[in-house]
Amino acid sequence: MENKPAHILKTVFGYESFRPLQAEIIQNVVNRHDTLVIMPTGGGKSLCYQIPALLFSGLTIVVSPLISLMKDQVDQLVQMGVPAAVLNSALSPEEYRHHLMAVKAGAVQLLYMAPEALLKPRMLGVLSQLAVDCITIDEAHCISEWGHDFRPDYRQLADVRARFPDAVCVALTATATPQVREDIKTSLGFRDSDEFVGSFNRENLFIRVVHKQNPFSQLLEFINEFPDQSGIIYCFSRQQVDDLYDALKGEGYSVRPYHAGMSDRDRSTHQSLFIKDDVQIMVATIAFGMGIDKPNVRFVVHYDMPKNLEGYYQEIGRAGRDGLPSHCLLLFSYADIQKVKYFIDQKPPREQRVANIHLNAFLGFIETEGCRRVPLLTYFGEACSDENCGACDNCTRGEQDLVDVTVPAQKFLSCVKRTGERFGAGHIIDVLRGSQAKKVVRFGHHRLSTYGIGQDCSKKQWFHLSRQFIRKRLLVQDMEFGGLSLTDKAWQVMRGEEQVLGRLEPDRAAPARDKEQPPVSRYDQDLFERLRKERKRLADHAGVPPYVIFSDRTLMEMAAVFPQTKTALMDIHGVGAVKQEKYGDLFLSVIHAYCRPTAATKSVPGVQVSGFSKQ
Repeated sequence: MENKPAHILKTVFGYESFRPLQAEIIQNVVNRHDTLVIMPTGGGKSLCYQIPALLFSGLTIVVSPLISLMKDQVDQLVQMGVPAAVLNSALSPEEYRHHLMAVKAGAVQLLYMAPEALLKPRMLGVLSQLAVDCITIDEAHCISEWGHDFRPDYRQLADVRARFPDAVCVALTATATPQVREDIKTSLGFRDSDEFVGSFNRENLFIRVVHKQNPFSQLLEFINEFPDQSGIIYCFSRQQVDDLYDALKGEGYSVRPYHAGMSDRDRSTHQSLFIKDDVQIMVATIAFGMGIDKPNVRFVVHYDMPKNLEGYYQEIGRAGRDGLPSHCLLLFSYADIQKVKYFIDQKPPREQRVANIHLNAFLGFIETEGCRRVPLLTYFGEACSDENCGACDNCTRGEQDLVDVTVPAQKFLSCVKRTGERFGAGHIIDVLRGSQAKKVVRFGHHRLSTYGIGQDCSKKQWFHLSRQFIRKRLLVQDMEFGGLSLTDKAWQVMRGEEQVLGRLEPDRAAPARDKEQPPVSRYDQDLFERLRKERKRLADHAGVPPYVIFSDRTLMEMAAVFPQTKTALMDIHGVGAVKQEKYGDLFLSVIHAYCRPTAATKSVPGVQVSGFSKQ
């Protein structure tokens, strides 16, 4: 068949067309050219080696450090009728032997393994007796010492290639700066012509950074925008995870914790509940989510500041993998910087320098007044062509003309000076607003001339102004203790020689965002819920997550188009031949039951269906 990759894409995976770069990458791999793939989370990296694996006659080895992701991908492939297996420490001895026998017998086309398992001499001996056509290295940034997740075992994978000289090598990652990409290619001996870099711009993710004031209330306000939807909340520490879990559970939310201090059994149980839609929210450290391919995560919250942009990008990338609109909230305070810097200071000098570069890049992203995608994409070496992305807090504020904030600036700067240039913004604002806080009284700051002169602005407005003053280089913040001090430019402002233009936020709650419409613009919500229940029943019976059966997008399209035959079902996104055969009658029966015969043609959302109408 002339166009075999496209045929496999439709009949096995149920997709009509390739995403950007997928077809070119697949052809490059099929032509046995070593290939480096840099593609964002949710961009379709897996198909870039899974389709070639089905075209090769021999074995494709997939190296991944993530046990849960290996299991998840194998589960999905098996559901599609693809001969795939996993060999890792999560298997029972009996399961391991069974899978290994299938590999030896040539009954497996895709074999998923952790790097340490592949590097064992006994395993290399077994595999060297087989025809290995492809070695795929997932999470390839782990090879680089400049990456945010360097793993020494990955460095040894270059030596494994010598064992299989006829096998093409594919390296894939979602997070790699230009420097990391060069390091990967050098380590694996790749040619420049075999590098494919997709756009890092996840257009379906709404990015929002909010200054942390009352974080729990801010969190509740945010997650209440997504009732009955899946979400992940990331915290800096295990204790923070436990405390926040208890608080959310007390408020009645469907929630579970996840961190390295829990038992393997509890972590596995909680993760399983989440991916099966039995629990809506996970509160976790960054230990959670690396191996999760759950497509319907509608929101990701960073309750604390991540350590760097690579980690942040990877974590928000766990939202909206199905392409539907999803939201990312970062709660930020300068106190978080002190936590991050404390851990940086524990590193060796060379690692400290790298970590500080990463931290400064992240602060540039947080403090930008322009489109947030500009510093984010620039960090990964991609130019941002659109000055207004329409999907971040800065771009959706609307055109706000800068106003003269010289007088508020003079008040704030004067108060910083009179309190000794040693206190953070919170204390300065308390003095300006005439607070009776113990700290204000203890230092005698209630007797200063600046005490109470700032009551014309709310606390929220003052915090917003203070961050602008820092960005405008009127103030310098001590990163260790958070204290503010004046710059030469600040003295010019206080003497009236320099005007300050900025934004003054209105003192009211921000209006709720209009909910964006999904790609399937109109679908029947009642039918969608019935289809979801059927999917959940089948998933529980099979012991797999619901999205392994069908994605939300697939069910939405069914609820919009109302397919009446198995042939029509094949036109639905995500329905391949195996899934049509396995589940087609069951889902069609739900759709048929939702409709009843009528004498006249009835219009249903998005399509004219002859002889049917809703019950």
